[in-house]
Amino acid sequence: MTDVVSGRADRDIELQLADEAATAQLGAALAAAVPGPALIFLSGDLGAGKTTLVRAWLRGLGYAGPARSPTYTLVEPYEIAGRRIYHFDLYRLADPEELEDIGWRDYADGESLCLIEWPERAERVLPVPDLHIRLTPADGGRVARLTAHSEAGLAAVARII
Repeated sequence: MTDVVSGRADRDIELQLADEAATAQLGAALAAAVPGPALIFLSGDLGAGKTTLVRAWLRGLGYAGPARSPTYTLVEPYEIAGRRIYHFDLYRLADPEELEDIGWRDYADGESLCLIEWPERAERVLPVPDLHIRLTPADGGRVARLTAHSEAGLAAVARII
């Protein structure tokens, strides 16, 4: 799947993803590595692979339907095997307070998996994530930097490496 490029203890790892297939493999691995509720941030420029990663994550959880990007709706809900997953795309967010207007706190109830693309658009509203994944283009593929900010995040990183 990936080559571990670098790491800082078990809190922060960097993975080289050769192509889109490797990004999808990481998504599937994350589906297994994050077994419970969590808040996950996904950062990167347009086309970095954030939505590809989320789609593979959903497939890894057993979702077979179409996985839409919530660029215009802000959030796309999923129910997979009794588990609630919310995929947010905050790219078009004009003001972080809009997140409050859509009932953000109801989604982030500590019982759901929240996958948030473009979290920097709402930094002052969002809490610290369990895991922050940054995708950047590199050598025809991309680099994924996973940074854990909680015990759940640490456990996920440990399962990936």
